[in-house]
Amino acid sequence: MSLFRDSRGKGHFPLLKLISLRLLAGVAMLLVVSMLIFIGIQLLPGNAATAILGQSATPQAVAALNQQLGLDQPALSRYLSWLGGVVHGDFGQSFTSREAIAPVLLDRLANTLSLASFTAMVAVPLALVTGFISARYQGRWIDRLLNLFTRAAVSLPEFFSGYLLILVFSITLFWLPSNSSIADDMPLVDRLQAIALPCVTLIFAILGHMSNMTRAALVTAQNAAWVDTALMKGLSPSAILFRHVLPNAWGPIINVIVLNLAWLMVGVVIVENVFVYPGLGQYMVDSISKRDIPVIQDCALLLAGIYILLNLLADVVALLANPRLRHGR
Repeated sequence: MSLFRDSRGKGHFPLLKLISLRLLAGVAMLLVVSMLIFIGIQLLPGNAATAILGQSATPQAVAALNQQLGLDQPALSRYLSWLGGVVHGDFGQSFTSREAIAPVLLDRLANTLSLASFTAMVAVPLALVTGFISARYQGRWIDRLLNLFTRAAVSLPEFFSGYLLILVFSITLFWLPSNSSIADDMPLVDRLQAIALPCVTLIFAILGHMSNMTRAALVTAQNAAWVDTALMKGLSPSAILFRHVLPNAWGPIINVIVLNLAWLMVGVVIVENVFVYPGLGQYMVDSISKRDIPVIQDCALLLAGIYILLNLLADVVALLANPRLRHGR
């Protein structure tokens, strides 16, 4: 308990209190987001029953389907019913397939998390190495070259870089498939080949920001006076940067990595639709075109929940990286 207890023995828990407040704020934010999702979908033009039956449907058929789907109930009643079901693990039934949403939702979520995990396993080490090299050779040609590459990667929208990769590696060179459809029984090599292009697209999207922030954190830390003292003692710049500067810059670096991973869960929606990847983002976009309201609500709330959770994790990491909070001073 020494991590959370005040060093003077007063029994205070400043770090634990701050983390608890962040968690409560996250729950409140998720509740607000659920309201905004529900209200936003209700404000969409048109009617879900008409979209399902077609424009030629009679008013009687539309009214009957509205009653069958529960769309004739008051908005507040439908919101509370949906939110209560989600809290108890019941995500409802799809309007179009009339099947339970939860199994499909979890399967699509697993695919999205798999794509994001493969992206993070490549992007995070690459960003750390790029930022480290840029900070080590600050102001030299390699630093300027890496800055040019990372800034160019950040400036490209995901859909543009995705289509550019398809043009080069699928249409011109025939190296990789443009369609990233996967199956449960697909061999690992084929699965990696299928997700290669969307992974590269997502790496381009987050690499630049992570590497630039890593460089900035290292450059700021190495401007301290004790770095000059270490240089006068004969330590090499690389050894100082790796052994002494990097541990002091871990806090902001880890924070920006977690924030980019949170953004990754949102940016994957665009990439999944570019490459027809069967993930949560494509599931939601397909449901929007079909006006499948329960699926849209569940997908949006799940993505928002993951985003809020990762942002909370970034806040907790920032708190843990603060020595005054760690030692209760």
